[in-house]
Amino acid sequence: MTPDTLKDKVIPVLTILLALVVFWYVAAVLMNAPFQRDMDQRGNVAPATMEFIGKTLSQPKPILPAPHQVANSVFKNTFLRKLSSNRSLIYHAGVTLSSTVVGFALGTLLGIAIAVGIVHIKTLDRSLMPWIIASQTVPILAIAPMVIVVLGAINITGLIPKALISTYLSFFPVAVGMVKGLRSPEIMHLDLMRTYNATALQTFWKLRVPASIPFLFTSMKVAIAASLVGAIVGELPTGAVAGIGSKLLAGSYYSQTIDIWAALVAGSVLAATLVAIVGLVAKIVDRAMGGRPA
Repeated sequence: MTPDTLKDKVIPVLTILLALVVFWYVAAVLMNAPFQRDMDQRGNVAPATMEFIGKTLSQPKPILPAPHQVANSVFKNTFLRKLSSNRSLIYHAGVTLSSTVVGFALGTLLGIAIAVGIVHIKTLDRSLMPWIIASQTVPILAIAPMVIVVLGAINITGLIPKALISTYLSFFPVAVGMVKGLRSPEIMHLDLMRTYNATALQTFWKLRVPASIPFLFTSMKVAIAASLVGAIVGELPTGAVAGIGSKLLAGSYYSQTIDIWAALVAGSVLAATLVAIVGLVAKIVDRAMGGRPA
């Protein structure tokens, strides 16, 4: 790691992270203080200031858990549980990951197919694109229960409904990004292909597709995160017994706020990992296509 990298990337990120942690601790004390003050009054206890702060940061069911409580829960339910345990965050993340990946794959294929059609068929550009945009204005929380109920009526349950909800969220950024990418070649390059008497198919594979690859992977980073959100939301109305969504639901039922935040952290880590994997694949593909490392 060079000094410039440390100065330009690592230190700013760590500074923001430290500021967020400090703000989190302050917010936890302020939000948990009323309940702790009420408990102390009932027990006729008058703790000192530091003792009172310590109590607000160690409540078993706080309104806002402290960072160390969340970190302890994540560590315990990640490294100290068997992978098959229904309390293991890795187990629940794996369940959510399966529907995320399936939905992301379907959404990517659907988005690419729609983009190709829109670029090559003017009728689709004028008629389909407005409906695609309008589809994303409908809240996913309204669509998810309908999808679950309709598919459940024909005995389709489990992975497929959650994957379809993920598909619904992930196809849009891919479609928009690919349309932009397939239209990115300059007119001069398109004229050059016509000069070579290239067919529309040859122009598509030799010019439009290579030009669209950077746009595709950029949109796929957005799509994979959206797909994860869709998978988690899809687990909520099903009453799922496994998955990050089920952990959030169970935590809300029993006021286990620490478990809720731990599940949120697990989802965030999973999302960051998936985005990083897509970014790594993008670099590999770019290098294979002759791109120079930045």
